[in-house]
Amino acid sequence: MTKFAPFLVFLLLPFLVISQTEIPLYNGPVPNSKDVPNEETSEVRPDGILVISKVSVPTLTVYQAEKPNGKAIIICPGGGYWILAAGHEGHDVAKEFAKRGVTAFVLKYRLPNGATMVDKSIGPLQDAQRAIQMVRENADKWNVDPQQIGIMGFSAGGHLASTAGTQFHREVIDNPNKTSLRPDFLVLIYPVITFDPVVGHSGSSKNLIGERPSQGMINLYSNDKQVTAETPPSYLVHSKDDPVKIENTYLFIEALKQHGVPYGTTIYESGGHGYGMVNKTSEVRWMDELEKWMGAL
Repeated sequence: MTKFAPFLVFLLLPFLVISQTEIPLYNGPVPNSKDVPNEETSEVRPDGILVISKVSVPTLTVYQAEKPNGKAIIICPGGGYWILAAGHEGHDVAKEFAKRGVTAFVLKYRLPNGATMVDKSIGPLQDAQRAIQMVRENADKWNVDPQQIGIMGFSAGGHLASTAGTQFHREVIDNPNKTSLRPDFLVLIYPVITFDPVVGHSGSSKNLIGERPSQGMINLYSNDKQVTAETPPSYLVHSKDDPVKIENTYLFIEALKQHGVPYGTTIYESGGHGYGMVNKTSEVRWMDELEKWMGAL
């Protein structure tokens, strides 16, 4: 057995380095929720994608690296605000960040549903703000620099992350300690940004703000319109042939430019949507490019 010990340590290294813990997002009742049964389900689809549906009880899963560099990132999986693609746009990403020294947190946020919440339009944002609040208030516990906490999202999760990054002054949770809810940086992967029907993703819009939203609600959740000079530095990834139109990313970039906010990008010629960390049409790995960008923050 002894002679195989080094080999076994090598095999177990990824599990020894990265620890994970799932914790409730709220201490006590979940705000803005109705008293209904928890009907959450999860499944691994034939294509290998982990899908979580009907989320009404939010959690945060913590991935800690053995050698944290002080940076932290909260990850919002995509899924059109009706499911969460929690594997390749969540836990897999968190594991990769943890390997690179970034403490990662996968946010299982509530999916907007009038049957489970009083105001479905603010439910996901409440959870994103609470995640930022929780990580910042427990920064010492997780070996995190409280001024190096970012939030990222894929697709509709990118919409949620960009909402958290542009609307942090619109507090929709209790914040007795007056903790800053502003993320220090944003990472938006093939994001939904606008709810303008010409460009935006109709499914995400319908699920969050309804079938016939007012123009005011469309404008409120079109996050290119919410960018200010206070918006955090942002990194965006998109493919030109994405069915979630790349104009979403272009609109956000243009708003960042207008307000002097630093940004970085990885733009692919092709690749479509939903590829997670690896766009198989290109040798460029956006995670490598992002790591360089984050290192310069």
